[in-house]
Amino acid sequence: MRTQRQVVDYSLRKRAALRELLAGRVGTYDLCDASPYLKNAARFHGESTDERCPICRSENLTLVHYIYGDELKQSAGQARNVAELTVLAMTLREFQVFVVEVCLGCDWNHLVEQYLLGRDGLTGVADGDPERGEASGMTADGTGVRRRREAQR
Repeated sequence: MRTQRQVVDYSLRKRAALRELLAGRVGTYDLCDASPYLKNAARFHGESTDERCPICRSENLTLVHYIYGDELKQSAGQARNVAELTVLAMTLREFQVFVVEVCLGCDWNHLVEQYLLGRDGLTGVADGDPERGEASGMTADGTGVRRRREAQR
């Protein structure tokens, strides 16, 4: 997506968790504990992948995208598909996306990545945005509107 920024990748944490499982320091039930809500979100809003589950190796993983942000109000914390994310990215100023991989067979789940989306990631000043541009007291060259008004007097 065009406005994706501040990406945090959790692949090292995933590899560490799998290494702990293979070493016998962690049990399968500790890692395979997906809640029924997460599994339902994966079924209805998830994006299927070609990657096999690292635990059971019998089913493909599903990615679930959860959104959070002040502008979302009651929609915060809901799972959305990728098509909805692109529409929201052009509609809202900024919101956070958490991507979780889920295996519907053995209940494996792990946070894959986290990033920001929204119009604030676009380059240039947005028209009509009250917090940017001349409405906030700054012009494109960095001088304040107040200085220009004082010079005109």
